[in-house]
Amino acid sequence: MLEFSEFKPVSLDDRDLFLRQYRQYPQVHSDNTFANMVCWNHYANYRFADVDGAIVLSSTIDGVASFRPPIGPKNPALLDDVIDLALREGGAAPLLVLDPVNEAWIREIYPNLILYPDRDYFDYIYRTEDLADFAGKGYATVRRQVNHFRREYAYSVEAITRENIDEVWEFLVIWCEWRDCDSVPILAYEKEAILFAINNFFAIGLRGWIIRVGETIGAISVVDEVNTDMAVVHFEKALPETYRDIYKVIMTETAAGLRGRYRFINRECDMGVPGLRESKTRCHPACMVEVHYATRDDLEACRR
Repeated sequence: MLEFSEFKPVSLDDRDLFLRQYRQYPQVHSDNTFANMVCWNHYANYRFADVDGAIVLSSTIDGVASFRPPIGPKNPALLDDVIDLALREGGAAPLLVLDPVNEAWIREIYPNLILYPDRDYFDYIYRTEDLADFAGKGYATVRRQVNHFRREYAYSVEAITRENIDEVWEFLVIWCEWRDCDSVPILAYEKEAILFAINNFFAIGLRGWIIRVGETIGAISVVDEVNTDMAVVHFEKALPETYRDIYKVIMTETAAGLRGRYRFINRECDMGVPGLRESKTRCHPACMVEVHYATRDDLEACRR
């Protein structure tokens, strides 16, 4: 029987373990990436168990735990153990499914189990070429905004390095003051997450870009690998009140930096925020990575 006491917090020391596992069992949703878990651990309390060659993940938000199907070889007995654990320790929606491979497998093993889509947490996936070029009629508005910025400002693009990482930190302090992060709980959590990412940038294995207007940083992006075909933009911060349309510029310049290495860019979910959903949809995602959950009652009914 799988016990919650066997799970341990995800930490920087676990990076190699996750990289090895994910090379063999590639992920697609940003929430399962090592960088996401280690940076947001103060909020979601990610834990894992290494069982029979598989990794089982859990998260606990506001005291409510949920569990994810095993990432590893298909082992129906282990899946049963995870469901039993989720029923013992989880909340009203104790099982989360963040990848199409495990979704298909669970539907095969438990054909009567209802998996409910959670649209707010679907990841948006874009073709790198689309975001790098903004070509075609569908991108006319955003292309016009980028071209206007390029005419108005003399700017440069550079990768985040050990030489400029301190400047990135200083920029983020300014950004958090502008957004008044400490007054809004989710922004306070995000502030802690992004500062952790910058403090541990090279240990985590992150990449990123800077938009510098003159000598001043106006925007930054922090990027990670999801799999060999897909990168993810974990953080993208800018000062749009100072530099209008700079968010579009950091988006396209980051894509240009990733072109030739990754076919797709994951820009994470919209969390159900209407303005964010509209913005992400306007950039024409190639597809979505769906998220599903199972309720306690449905799991009980389908328990084998």
